Amino acid sequence: MEKEIEYLLQLLVTGLSNGMIIALVAIGYTMVYGIIELINWAHGDLCMLGAFLALTLIGLLGIDSWTGPLGFAGLALLLVTSALFCGTLNLAIDAVAYRPLRRAPKLTLLVTAIGVSFVLVNVGLFWGGLPMDVFSGGVAASAPKAFPPLVPATPLIGAEEGVRITLRDVLIVAVTLPLMLALWWLVRCTKLGKAMRAVAQNPTAASLMGIDTDRVVGATFFIGGALGGFGSVVYALNNGTISFQLGYRVGMDAFVAAVIGGIGSLPGAVLGGLLIGIARSMSDGYLETRWTNTLVFALLIVILIFRPSGLLGLRMKEKV
Repeated sequence: MEKEIEYLLQLLVTGLSNGMIIALVAIGYTMVYGIIELINWAHGDLCMLGAFLALTLIGLLGIDSWTGPLGFAGLALLLVTSALFCGTLNLAIDAVAYRPLRRAPKLTLLVTAIGVSFVLVNVGLFWGGLPMDVFSGGVAASAPKAFPPLVPATPLIGAEEGVRITLRDVLIVAVTLPLMLALWWLVRCTKLGKAMRAVAQNPTAASLMGIDTDRVVGATFFIGGALGGFGSVVYALNNGTISFQLGYRVGMDAFVAAVIGGIGSLPGAVLGGLLIGIARSMSDGYLETRWTNTLVFALLIVILIFRPSGLLGLRMKEKV
């Protein structure tokens, strides 16, 4: 009985760690939807490019051979650079692809987002063919790429038996939790956050009150992309491999998490991410891995049957 409890607790630790990563990416989906009601399908693929940039920097700078304080500095460089890259790229995508269609039907924006997603996937496929050692010399662009274990899976609590909390688990919490708290503070306590909430509630009224809605939407895209950049590096460190299809897996989990929690709700995105992480961990531990996706989407369907707006989503009347 004791072994079974320890096994369950270990699955919970793993699920919560993975769920924090999913939640960080899901926030990007829910922020954009909350402001302009756009499902940004390209968000997951944006995170994929962030992971590819991190691996490129590792190859160029030899960060995988750094240890001690230098290794910590290298890890911080990967996180910050990928966040800035993804945030800037997301801002550029909004300016080029989405802003000109702001008044177009929502279906037009959705199809555009899908098109941007395909473009980013092909950029990742091309990127994976670069003639660098970290990309296997570029001989197999579509093959998964090994991401160096910059943070070892060293147990900090527990040993080979019992519940283990590793250095990677601590890293995930140390990166994701402060970012989520900082975002909550930004949205609730700053001028930009108040402007975001005003635009989300009524863009026309916010514009009449003197709020630059394009600037607010652009800031939302940048912040959401930056959070995805942080999440992409943490995901790569935790899983050890990346590929040009990474965006589909991460993006789909994050989107489902945002919908389960209540798309448009930041706490809902976090709650949904944790639920998806735990559900995946439990399925992998007690069922066969091939049933995991079935379980996740079954969970989505059941929740939406009883809570169509998501667990923390608000019931809103459709505007006509």
